[in-house]
Amino acid sequence: MLDPDIIDRIAEELAEADRTHSVIPRITARYPDATIEDSYAIQGIWRDKNVAAGRRMVGRKIGLTSKAMQQATGITEPDYGVMFEDTVYASGSDIRFDEFSNVRIEVELAFMLKSPLRGPDCTLEDALAAIDYAVPALEVLNSHIELEGRTIVDTISDNAAYGAMVLGDVHMRPDEIDLRWVPGVLSRNGEIEETGVAAGVLGHPATGVAWLADKLHQHGAHLEAGEIILAGSFTRPMWVSRGDEVRCDYREMGEITCRFV
Repeated sequence: MLDPDIIDRIAEELAEADRTHSVIPRITARYPDATIEDSYAIQGIWRDKNVAAGRRMVGRKIGLTSKAMQQATGITEPDYGVMFEDTVYASGSDIRFDEFSNVRIEVELAFMLKSPLRGPDCTLEDALAAIDYAVPALEVLNSHIELEGRTIVDTISDNAAYGAMVLGDVHMRPDEIDLRWVPGVLSRNGEIEETGVAAGVLGHPATGVAWLADKLHQHGAHLEAGEIILAGSFTRPMWVSRGDEVRCDYREMGEITCRFV
């Protein structure tokens, strides 16, 4: 693993990049021997400093769970990051474009947990039993590390590129809908840009929740009741600019809209 002083220094670089909405050079270009465990250690220091500063964690995001996203990034292993309360928006919100770097949108489902979920060896059935309801969600990607040539180590260190989440209004229990076939039709300024179905996420979007419980077990943690889990995109990321109007149609799960100002 990297020296603890280097891990601390990178975490501070990323915190400063978050404050200034800037981008730093790739970690793996400077430290080619950095490992995935190093990247989660960097993310953990950044997370703990935010919590100490008064931000409240509300859940976790899972990323790189679909072929669409893996092909878009060149990274084939899922990852996870944390989500804070002040990054959650309601559908219809205006979102400040300048708060983010390398701004893109992904189409996802989010899950609210009604009971804790602990690894190891969690199954899809375990995850579904722990889920209270599903809700459509858009993820705003926020990358503080240069994109070209980045690896899973760079992405995890940067809180899995999470910036914000826009939640829809329709809540459905897993027994009320076949979650695999929830569609997403993503539009920018009235033009359809991306489409997909939730089965693109590991065959079933809740499979990622089971994966996350097992991954957290490796790091001595577990999922708590009341956490929101953003399950991963089933479309490629869509670039957005200031002034863009974004809409996503999830059919029976309603629509999400937002605008970047």
